[in-house]
Amino acid sequence: MQILAKRRLSIFLVIAALLMAGCMSQATTTSAPERQASNQENSNLPRLLGKATVEMMVEGKDSPIIINLDGSQAPITAGNFVDLVDRGVYDGLVFHRVVREPQPFVVQGGDPQSKDPKFSPERLGTGSYIDPATSQPRYIPLEITPQGSEEPVYSQTFKSASISVKPVLKHTRGAVAMARSPYPDSASSQFYFCLADLPFLDGDYAVFGYVTEGMDVVDSIVQGDRIKSVRVVQGLEYLRK
Repeated sequence: MQILAKRRLSIFLVIAALLMAGCMSQATTTSAPERQASNQENSNLPRLLGKATVEMMVEGKDSPIIINLDGSQAPITAGNFVDLVDRGVYDGLVFHRVVREPQPFVVQGGDPQSKDPKFSPERLGTGSYIDPATSQPRYIPLEITPQGSEEPVYSQTFKSASISVKPVLKHTRGAVAMARSPYPDSASSQFYFCLADLPFLDGDYAVFGYVTEGMDVVDSIVQGDRIKSVRVVQGLEYLRK
């Protein structure tokens, strides 16, 4: 019983580490009119209509991290990431959260506030990408495709949507997914690498790609390491804005 209690506490603590503090207010349900309005807003978001490959360099590391992004299963989530990469948003940002204890969990980065070296590290994890066209934060909907479905489920976790099957893109070691606040449609620019298989996150957070090379680099990242550069090396032609 003590072992089970400790494991549940560990899971609670590591899931809490993914949440973007103070980002948006919580919402437990979404009405049909709200979902329709959300879908209309989503039409203005970037989409990746295919697959793309991204190369990430981390300062102080000799080898790149190669990430394959799956726009066929997560078109908005992958499209948002590719668009931010293409804009140079991630260059110079810090990995502000690295969780390896009590068990390997995630390496998280992508807070635009971290580009400023004077910004307080304690406040990192609260920032979002500000769209220069609107001067407002850009948020994307929670987007997860269930196995056997031709389209993703939007703005709902599998639990809230009463979906019992697994997602197509799972939280296996090397998965890349979006961090968000408790509100489903609050992901923006912050992402995380899975350091281990994390099946308890499936259906709650949106995976959009996998590390195919350089997982040893991911394993070596410590809190405070900075992204040197990220570039799209293949598949940019599939991005639609």
